[in-house]
Amino acid sequence: MEDEVFEQIVSVFNALVSWVAAGAMVFGGVVPYIPQYRDIRRTQNAEGFSTYVCLVLLVANILRILFRFGRYFETLLLWQSIIMIGTMLIMLNLCTDVRMAAELNTKRRSFIATDSKDEEIRLPKRLFLDFDWNYFWSWSRFMDYVQCVLSFTLVAAYITYLLLDSALFVESLGFLAVFTEAMLGTPQLYCNYQNKSTEGMSIKMVLMWTSGDTFKTGYFLLTQAPVQFWTCGLLQVFVDITILFQVYYYSRYPQKPVSHTVSHTTSAKAL
Repeated sequence: MEDEVFEQIVSVFNALVSWVAAGAMVFGGVVPYIPQYRDIRRTQNAEGFSTYVCLVLLVANILRILFRFGRYFETLLLWQSIIMIGTMLIMLNLCTDVRMAAELNTKRRSFIATDSKDEEIRLPKRLFLDFDWNYFWSWSRFMDYVQCVLSFTLVAAYITYLLLDSALFVESLGFLAVFTEAMLGTPQLYCNYQNKSTEGMSIKMVLMWTSGDTFKTGYFLLTQAPVQFWTCGLLQVFVDITILFQVYYYSRYPQKPVSHTVSHTTSAKAL
């Protein structure tokens, strides 16, 4: 009787641990962006966060979803990708609004300085359908980002449909998906390097990145996920640690800051 009670307790505990792990896998990737989102809303300044992080995550998760049509993996990972795509779109919407408001205020100040009227203030429209690579991923409207994501999804889905019977293509697609995600931190790494500072980047986000990526890589190893998943997970942890080293280095040895305006136009995982 006591053995049965003990087995039931162990069974309930295992089920609870499984639910917690599942929840951490699905929503854990979103948590790091909450402090960054709040910082951007509070300061109305998105220059310290690279929006190319959103691009990398959108591409990686779209490719991961398409990979599942060729090689099955856990449904939890599928939901993780769907929720991450939604999160990145929310981040892009905020960053676009903040950036356009900042540009408008800058132009308004310049007009006031020259005694011009507010009615004359106009911001140049940078649209996705203009196909101007000088302004790629730096458009004036959130809807342009949505159009770009939908176009990429449709093209990638069509190619996947045509080559779904090719084992080489499917495996390459899986590797490309997880490798792209593994490179998630590199835009922020480059943005910090250009600015010679980590100002404007949420350190909490990077710490959550590191802990989340470490947990995720361990989960991949324990569940025997495809080899592409855990090898690129290890690479992702390495990039996170490198960003944390930047935080230490630039705080210990402050560099001369460069113009945020210049760096923002040339680069885009702030935690």
